[in-house]
Amino acid sequence: MSAFEWIARPKLRDPIALLAFSGWGDAGDASSDAARFLVSEFEAETIGRFDSDPFIDFQVNRPVVSVDSDGVRSIKWPTTEILVVHLPERDVVAVIGEEPNFNWKRFVSELCSILVELGVDKAISLGAFVGQVAHTVPVPVVGSSSSPRMIADHGLLPSRYEGPTGIVGVVTQALGNHGIDCISLWAAVPHYLSNQPYPPAVEALVRKVSEIAEFSLDYDRLRRRSAAFRRRIEAAIDESDELADYVRQLEIEGMDDEDSGEDLVDEIERYLRDI
Repeated sequence: MSAFEWIARPKLRDPIALLAFSGWGDAGDASSDAARFLVSEFEAETIGRFDSDPFIDFQVNRPVVSVDSDGVRSIKWPTTEILVVHLPERDVVAVIGEEPNFNWKRFVSELCSILVELGVDKAISLGAFVGQVAHTVPVPVVGSSSSPRMIADHGLLPSRYEGPTGIVGVVTQALGNHGIDCISLWAAVPHYLSNQPYPPAVEALVRKVSEIAEFSLDYDRLRRRSAAFRRRIEAAIDESDELADYVRQLEIEGMDDEDSGEDLVDEIERYLRDI
């Protein structure tokens, strides 16, 4: 019996999937926030969701109680939803949710079957890692793909990572096995800011997604959020000579490093092994 509950089965136009999971591999909530931003910018249709029971440890990801204006209490259970965004250029199938705690093989098998049924033949998965980068420089985005052609087409560095992986890594490989080309994009979040949401990484991921998926988007709200965040951080750094010196050192190291792309790949690999 399937753990996925269909709400609607729409006919889609040249659909591309976008996948993001909170938890492991989502530093600064950047990848899940990027996916949610894209969904919030357009009129999204929820077409189904996974039953939480087979996949989620509720002592790790607890349900949330809310009370409406009439005093009625309700419980929202952590889960993974699939939504469709109908864009002028194409349709985007957004898979957004918690990284499962249990039954990964079952979850991935069902997810891949759903995407195949929807006619998806290309996908973008998102992640974010803690890096030795300064907040004052453009956010680096490292990419990998199950298809060497896609790496070349989008100027991405191939990953040499070996070690523990998260649901994004498992899904990326499974999609390739189902004939769906997949690119995985990872944004670098400064390690000294990784304990909070990081809007610049959200903006960087959204920009790269729209480039690869070939749809247009107004980035103004993202730019304003990133600028406001940087102003707040700059004000805090101005009060600490030690932190200001550290950020300047990170900037210098980044400018002096001729192999910064390869080093970022190495850094994400260290992060995934150590997290």
